[in-house]
Amino acid sequence: MSESEAIGEHWCIVGGGVLGLVLAKRLVEAGERVTVLEATPEIGGLASAWNLGDFTWDRHYHVTLLSDQSTRDLLRELELEDQMRWVETKTGFFADGKLVSLSNNWEFLRFPLLSLWEKFRLGVTIFAASKIRDWQSLESIPVADWLRKWSGIGTFRKIWQPLLRAKLGATYEKVSAVFIAATIARMYRARQSGLKKEMFGYLPGGYARVFKAFAARLVDHGVQIECNRAVKQIIVEGGQTVGVEFADGNRREFDHVVLTIPSPVIADLCRSLSDSEKTQHREIEYLVILCASVVLKRPLSPYYVTNITESWVPFTAVIEMTALVDPAELAGHHLVYLPRYVDANDPSWQWTDDQLRETFVSALERMVPDFSRSDVEFFKVSRVKRVMALPTLGYSERLPSMTTSLPGVYAVNSAQIVYGTLNVNEVIDVAERAYSEILLPAIRSRTETSAALPIPEVLHV
Repeated sequence: MSESEAIGEHWCIVGGGVLGLVLAKRLVEAGERVTVLEATPEIGGLASAWNLGDFTWDRHYHVTLLSDQSTRDLLRELELEDQMRWVETKTGFFADGKLVSLSNNWEFLRFPLLSLWEKFRLGVTIFAASKIRDWQSLESIPVADWLRKWSGIGTFRKIWQPLLRAKLGATYEKVSAVFIAATIARMYRARQSGLKKEMFGYLPGGYARVFKAFAARLVDHGVQIECNRAVKQIIVEGGQTVGVEFADGNRREFDHVVLTIPSPVIADLCRSLSDSEKTQHREIEYLVILCASVVLKRPLSPYYVTNITESWVPFTAVIEMTALVDPAELAGHHLVYLPRYVDANDPSWQWTDDQLRETFVSALERMVPDFSRSDVEFFKVSRVKRVMALPTLGYSERLPSMTTSLPGVYAVNSAQIVYGTLNVNEVIDVAERAYSEILLPAIRSRTETSAALPIPEVLHV
């Protein structure tokens, strides 16, 4: 169906990431007219791809779990799911100056960092977290306190604290126990759904291929996708939403606007929001990431993830993508991601790319005995100031509504993930929930009202 054939009202979706594209798909399927506005040159958001010298791959590290049903359903709709490759991966720890494998039950029993009692308590913690159903009760408990209680101080210091730092940096101290329960639940579901192994999947071609297919499908159904279209503000006149104003001063009218961008930016663009709504959006804290893509001549280790317990290491984990992805996908190279998660005030946000390269490469030389900086073929840094909304204490109680006080304006972003961790599957679920609970009822209400209107007498002549 082309846009000219659509009979519904005109919807503007601000933000061309996974969330915005899924909403566009659902709306156009419902007969609405849809335009997607993306401020950057490419769609994809945090899942977008970029050039790494001889090849193109994801800007940040992504995998699909066997239990990520929403992601797999979307890939199936795009006729890509049957091309997924599933690989059993390994997990390592860098502790006491050496790499140690922790990839199966036998290695867990032999793991040198923990005593037998500490291992038992760790296993009980994981099992208990996987069974939690009342996640709201965890929102008032700091994640560190909950883990210390269940696993003990020793296990927390040796295992949990490094894992929290790997994903949250120092901001883990602000986060509730919901975060770890949701993380464990996702991994637990993955093992239950498949071969009881740590199986991760990827699509040959990466997310660049996904978004190419997705964009083609949307455009074929009449969706307009416009990149390099930064929105300056949402226009409200006479108490009614009129449309958007672009950074270049031009305006365009829309019947509805769905904002999929970070909450503080929503507060800035919607100047007519109530003060309480603006406060809610601006008070959501976000995690910052500096993520280096390092292209190497040879692999560093056999581990997809290497968790780090040493505080002197400047990055929070080593993600060896080619422990999962066939190097043939990357022109024969090996790809490693070195993420550094920090809060917005961390001094490293001001580091130049050259400073990051020197600091990160020097650390790799200390960690991996046979690594040489001459092995580095390409080094590129992604910086995202708002990568994930932090699930702080009492988070769901302070979360802004998806429906705003402005008529026809909706705020649907990844901050709406209240029991989960940021990943493509959770983002798709937010989009589907927003469509079924908020947008679709609005469409039905409008069409029912239109059908109930009296027919003008002139039409009876």
